[in-house]
This record gives sequence, structure tokens and C-alpha cells, in this order.
Amino acid sequence: MIDTLRALLVSGKGLLAMDESVGTCNQRLVAAGIAPTPEMRQAYRALLLGTPQLGEGISGVILHDETLRQSLDNGRAMVSTAQLAQDAGVLIGIKVDLGTQDLPGHAGEKVTEGLDGLGPRLQAYRALGARFAKWRGVCSVDDLARPSLACIEANAHALARYAGLCQAAGLVPIVEPEVLMAGPHSLARCQQVTEALLGSVFSQLQRQGVALELLILKPNMVISGLDGPQQDSAADVARATLQCLRRAVPAAVPGIVLLSGGQSGPQASSRLNALHAVPDASLPWAVSFSFARALQHPALEIWAGQASQQGAARAALMHRVRCNVAALRGRYTAELEIP
Repeated sequence: MIDTLRALLVSGKGLLAMDESVGTCNQRLVAAGIAPTPEMRQAYRALLLGTPQLGEGISGVILHDETLRQSLDNGRAMVSTAQLAQDAGVLIGIKVDLGTQDLPGHAGEKVTEGLDGLGPRLQAYRALGARFAKWRGVCSVDDLARPSLACIEANAHALARYAGLCQAAGLVPIVEPEVLMAGPHSLARCQQVTEALLGSVFSQLQRQGVALELLILKPNMVISGLDGPQQDSAADVARATLQCLRRAVPAAVPGIVLLSGGQSGPQASSRLNALHAVPDASLPWAVSFSFARALQHPALEIWAGQASQQGAARAALMHRVRCNVAALRGRYTAELEIP
């Protein structure tokens, strides 16, 4: 696990999250004018994983169960997902939660399921080539009742149980507590909820005997809700996010990979850049990115299921990767987005 952590948290690289469920992946294909079939999901995943320069800025990819078990067409022959990732120089991770369900007695709130039988599943994933895993717990926000303490504690407990099972199986757990961006809440409200959620998560991790030195945290940035009257500057997001992380995340944690959570590619890059450009921002943990749509979306739109567009789509993916690598060094500017 120590070797895996070192490889994932290497300076100047981040993670590509491509672990969408079958339903979510189908929705994105349809939105791009692509038939939502197993063959097209396979082709799309091969498009991303087969990008030759991917390892320049990506240290690991988070996959869905379907993807990990597929053989993908790399343009010459059908090869395993593990081989494509190995060719690109990245480690394989796997999403192991089974999605969210309604939290009984708490309208509009969710709890993530999937702990039953997780131990044997983790062993099977390791045999298939996975070296790390991910579990996501989500909290929605309003100005009054949500998230409830019950929602926070239920998701924190599940995240801690999952992390303990991962470490027992020799897999590095990525712990993903996410405060959702949907809603009109303010930056201050997002920070308040994020700190409460992270505090509960680390309390549960310690109660469950999870080694903080052998996990990666994947939290949201502190951002106003998408429907809020005011959208924050990158500098405001950076200040609030760093203050939140300093208050809530123990120094024993080796690394934090921030999620994009519905931000556009340029938004996510700009805010990531601001996090690394804050004066005197000496941090006890490595801070990088683990983006999904903010990396994938331009490539999907360009590809649109057409083999002739594969090269252009991969170039778009690498453009977003390189923008985020620049952000990790505090060198991202809007000029990088100009063709």
C-alpha cells in the first residue's frame, strides 16, 4: 500500500475518475448523440484509457466494475483494461460502493450502500489488477435542515467501514465525502457543512482503527451552490477550501485529491490553480485532483462515437490533463485555453 500511495501521489499528477455507473455513462453517451450500448461504453472507455500520453499527468484511473472486467480495443487487438492502463503508466482503482439509497426518515437525503460482501469483492478486484478503491458518500445542503446529523453520521460510518476493509485487503482506500453543489447555499454554508462532514468521517475512521497514513481523502472544494445568487472567485474558493481542510484533516493523511463535482473544466483548473498559488500555503498533505467530467467531457463531445475523431478527442483529454498539471504548479492561466 505504501508503494501504491507513493505512485498515486507523485508530484505533478492527479487521478482520472471514469467510474460512472452504467446508467450515468449511458446518459452521457445519449447527450453526446451516441447509442447507449455495451459496445459504445466499451469504445468510450478504450478511447480514454488508450490515450498514449495519459501517464504524463495521470497517476491512476478509477474504474467501474464493468470496465475492469472488459477487454478493450486498443486499435490493434483486444487487450485487458489492466494492460491498457499499464501501457499508459497508470495504476488501476475501482469504485466499490453500490450507489445511494434514500435514508429512511430523512426526506431528500441519501446513504451509500455496498458493505455486504465487500471483503470478498475487494479480494477479487485485487486479483483483477486493482491497487486502490473508492467509496463515495454524499450530503445535500439547504440553509436549515440538511444535511441532518443522521445523514452525516450514516455516511461517515460507511466510509470508515469501507476503508478498514480495503486496508485489510491490501488496497489503498480513497475516502470520498462529498457535499453536493446543487442548491442556492452560500460559500460559508458549504464550508460549515464540509467541516462537519469531514470531522465525522475522521472520527469514524479512528474508531474503526483505520490507518490514516494509508488512505487518500477525496473531498469537494468549498463552493457556493450552483443556484446561489453569487458565484465565488477562484481565490475565494481556495481560501475557504484550505481553511476547511486545515481545520478538519489530520496531518497524518498523506494526500488529498479534490473532486470537480460538476464544475466545468476551466473552472476546476482555475480553482485548483488558486489553491496552489495562495501565499505561504505550506500544507501537511499533498493536494492534487481526481476529476471526472472536468477531464472527460470535451473528449466525449468531440469523439461523439466516431472513430475518425479519436485523435482529436484524445488531444482534448490531454489538454485538460495538462491544464490541471499546470494548476498543480500554480501556472494555469486562461490563456492556456486559447487554441
